[in-house]
Amino acid sequence: MQTVLYPYRGNLYVNLTNRCPCRCTFCLRQTKDEMDGSGSLWLEHEPTVDEVRAELDKYDLSAYGELVFCGFGEPTERLDAIVEITKYVKSVSDIPVRVNTNGLSDLINGRDTAADFAGVDAVSISLNTPEPEEYLRLTRSRFGPGSFEAMLSFAGRVKDYVPRVTLSTVGTTITSDEEGRCAEICRKLGVTYRIRPFE
Repeated sequence: MQTVLYPYRGNLYVNLTNRCPCRCTFCLRQTKDEMDGSGSLWLEHEPTVDEVRAELDKYDLSAYGELVFCGFGEPTERLDAIVEITKYVKSVSDIPVRVNTNGLSDLINGRDTAADFAGVDAVSISLNTPEPEEYLRLTRSRFGPGSFEAMLSFAGRVKDYVPRVTLSTVGTTITSDEEGRCAEICRKLGVTYRIRPFE
């Protein structure tokens, strides 16, 4: 049986897809199949919205801090499913909904997708570095050199629809000077900067 939902650090995570436009050099799925006993996060098939709803109904959502779209893939590969599932969750629970993303939703879906995130409580985007060239080297995005600017553009627009937008880097992976430049990027965009611990 495949893992569609899994508890992790007090939150409940939704594993919608294994598709991703990036092949990040640091991606956890290169070295593991699960997260703290979740069971394998490699999907036999992408779960339908109805299948996710059925799984959600098995959980007491009030027992978790957040519902997080994040698994072994980029969740915005299935943006329509995120929208539908979020509407369902909001109809049955007060649990906050977060989307963890590489921020390339517009490129993935071929349009401006910021408004689709209305109803989501938080969006967390992997910034990784203040340098476009280094970003491409790290993420190996199939969209090429325009990926960094597309990610920043998305972050700047999605904040008009989502209360909490955070761009993050991983502690110890960049210099303090680079962290300062990342903080300045976030200040100009009007979003939060977070240095997260290495998993």
